[in-house]
Amino acid sequence: MKNLKTTFFFLMISISFYSQRNEIKIIPTKLADNLYMLKGQGGNIGLFVGEDGIFMIDDQFAPLSPKILEAIKIITPKPIKYLVNSHWHGDHTGGNENFQKEGALILAHENVRKRMNMPQTIRGKTKKASSKEALPVITFSDNMMLHINNEDVLVSHVHNAHTDGDAIIYFMSNNIIHMGDTYFQGKFPYIDLNSGGSINGVISAAEKVILISDNETIIIPGHGNVSNKTELIAYKNMLIDLRAKIKQAIKEGKTLENVTNNKKITEGYSSFSGWINEEKIRIAIYKSLKK
Repeated sequence: MKNLKTTFFFLMISISFYSQRNEIKIIPTKLADNLYMLKGQGGNIGLFVGEDGIFMIDDQFAPLSPKILEAIKIITPKPIKYLVNSHWHGDHTGGNENFQKEGALILAHENVRKRMNMPQTIRGKTKKASSKEALPVITFSDNMMLHINNEDVLVSHVHNAHTDGDAIIYFMSNNIIHMGDTYFQGKFPYIDLNSGGSINGVISAAEKVILISDNETIIIPGHGNVSNKTELIAYKNMLIDLRAKIKQAIKEGKTLENVTNNKKITEGYSSFSGWINEEKIRIAIYKSLKK
């Protein structure tokens, strides 16, 4: 009877999981004549369409690949030629193997391939190495320029931000920038300390994009809605303020427990609370600065 109950329990979980995935819709937002953002479950996808084919940024989770492909085919019949991973996390790279089979050439920072090629610990759980077919086949260490669809596309590494392998993708003529998870629009960021992330790097990434953008720049965040320079500045200023307060607390000898329980540090920023709440961001910044 016990085994039967256990089997039934896991069956119900599987059914619930499948049902949730089945209800997910891939929603495209047109940003320019040939540029789109696709939302589904996981990181926001960037889609650049032209005569040379499709240039794609990130691919969410593997089970969603058929829906993503279906949404893309509604936009264009062109083949997916290039796929850039903004970093290694599974909600951005989970569909790599599927899109590689569709003919996509996968590109990413060298640390993305390194991390995908071996077991990783994320949020306390171990993720096994990715298949060979899912790994990026072209990697870069700093910056890379692609000339595709009559556009200059700058793929630029930002050091130790969300992870140690983040890239921002700048469509220079279209004035559109995909920031990956270095930017959570309107929310506190997730700083993956186990993957080389840091509060200083997240702030530096925002500062870099602010420097190259103007008031007309369209910014695609890793999570959230289409954004702009004004929102990014507010995000950066919030992080700078929290970093300064926690840095002062550390200088005064405050412990992690002190900072974790000190709600005044994040006072006034409750609107940024989401998956990463006020307590979690205080802990992340403290650990990042101590590290």
